[in-house]
Amino acid sequence: MDEIKKKPGYAAIIVLTALAAATVVICTGFGPAGIPFFGLSGNTTVLIIYDIRLPRVIAAMFVGAGLAAAGVVMQGLFRNSMADPYLLGTSSGGALGASLAIVLLGGAFRSILAFFGCLAASFIVYGIAQKGGRVNVEQLLLTGIAVSMFFSAILSALMYSAGQNLHQILFWLMGGFWNISWDDVKVGIIILPAALALLVFSRELNIFSMGEEDAIHLGVNTERLKIFLLAASSLITGLAVAIAGCIGFVGLITPHIMRHIVGPDHRVLIPASMLAGGILLALSDTVARTVGNEVPVGVVTAFLGAPFFIWLLKRRYAA
Repeated sequence: MDEIKKKPGYAAIIVLTALAAATVVICTGFGPAGIPFFGLSGNTTVLIIYDIRLPRVIAAMFVGAGLAAAGVVMQGLFRNSMADPYLLGTSSGGALGASLAIVLLGGAFRSILAFFGCLAASFIVYGIAQKGGRVNVEQLLLTGIAVSMFFSAILSALMYSAGQNLHQILFWLMGGFWNISWDDVKVGIIILPAALALLVFSRELNIFSMGEEDAIHLGVNTERLKIFLLAASSLITGLAVAIAGCIGFVGLITPHIMRHIVGPDHRVLIPASMLAGGILLALSDTVARTVGNEVPVGVVTAFLGAPFFIWLLKRRYAA
């Protein structure tokens, strides 16, 4: 614990806050229409900037921050730098819920069903993995993989019979911010207090990261901690999926990088990762809608995240 306290990294948070503010301004100024952020004139220009670009950038910041915060918690909970918010099948549950809304309800209540799909997936996994009132982390991981594959199978069958709705499901699965409005930003605001609530348990998470048995001996209620962290991570991921669909690797990349910059103290690591995650996703979406000609932002993050994940695997097993 002394080593953790020696690396506060508060200066990095100040720098990241400034970078996040700059990112909002820069990303809002870029777009295929070539409209500058400053010197606005005309109703059309103002509409593009304030009703299309700005809510899209802010929503990307919120979603990226939420996924990164959930990634920090997952990596600390499983003591594994390769964990991310989708490890427990949350993305599969959210995708299934959204797809059901598209096929059965014509897209109505899509965000709500995606949110509850994420929550249901996580608690199903937790319920199956629980034994005698306790949950083994390795068993939780394996159960998450199995449930995710089961949901993916149902989703594949649903896509097969979707007919004209297939393209909507595919776009949802790839993730993106095409039709973001200020109403979506209002939903995204909920991510911030939910993610910052994780700071309440940051000290316990620091102790838990050293080992579950050590945490128990030091007086940490590990089962309560697991339930809270799983519920909070599912809530955050569910909100992110409800806004933008399935976007992978943000919760993997940013916590791992920030851990090397600010250290392992979750009191600093969580807010630092949230800022970095927001910056990463906002920049990725800007690339997606300008250089990539509106490709799904999930494609951009996969191009960044997949090589990073392979590097992590090689580094992990080469040691």
